[in-house]
Amino acid sequence: MEFNLTLKNTMNIIEALQERKSVRAFLDKPVDQEKIIRILQAARHAPSGTNAQPWQVAVVTGKKKDELTEAMVASFRKDGIGTMDYTYYPLEWNEPYKKRRVSCGAQLYAALNIERRDKARRLEQWIANYRAFEAPVILFFFLDPVMKKGSFLDYGMFIQSVMLAALEEGLATCPQAALGQYPALIKQALGYSPETILICGMALGYEDKKAPANNYRTPREDVENFTRFFT
Repeated sequence: MEFNLTLKNTMNIIEALQERKSVRAFLDKPVDQEKIIRILQAARHAPSGTNAQPWQVAVVTGKKKDELTEAMVASFRKDGIGTMDYTYYPLEWNEPYKKRRVSCGAQLYAALNIERRDKARRLEQWIANYRAFEAPVILFFFLDPVMKKGSFLDYGMFIQSVMLAALEEGLATCPQAALGQYPALIKQALGYSPETILICGMALGYEDKKAPANNYRTPREDVENFTRFFT
């Protein structure tokens, strides 16, 4: 099965890049496996150093997805946030990244009308991460431990390709570091070696366009703020 790489006339590549967003509320609607296969057929064309193609993908749905998400929720309620296979975020945040991080969270809570002092609702919203925001599909991305930092760059391009291909299929996504916070639990449940690196997970499904969580966009820096031209 081959994927038609020509985007529909209604959306070119630049429009797709601008349209993509992290969706945090999904419809209770299953995703055909054929769509997932077409997405991965397209994403496999992502570049990788020496064509190593280091990605390993687990597609989790149905009963297995429910079991995994509830196991993550139980682990969080018992022991708190788990530890990823690698250090994703800085141990100490500085500017301008700290301000952007705080603003990102504030936008979400404002959209959901959750006040800062409402710790109970904030906690439940965080727990929604481990349920993949009720998406019908979770993709888990694994990496062979022999691979090094360069493969993380390759993986980023692959994951972006997955998200853009999903958009072409009428689907929404949310890449989630939170779904990588209980790697031992996930690897045991899915039969992956303990040594395998769990990069992250991704919620995949149909966007609930009426949900407040999906009705805001995080800002992006102007090009001149992060670019220097040399001639």
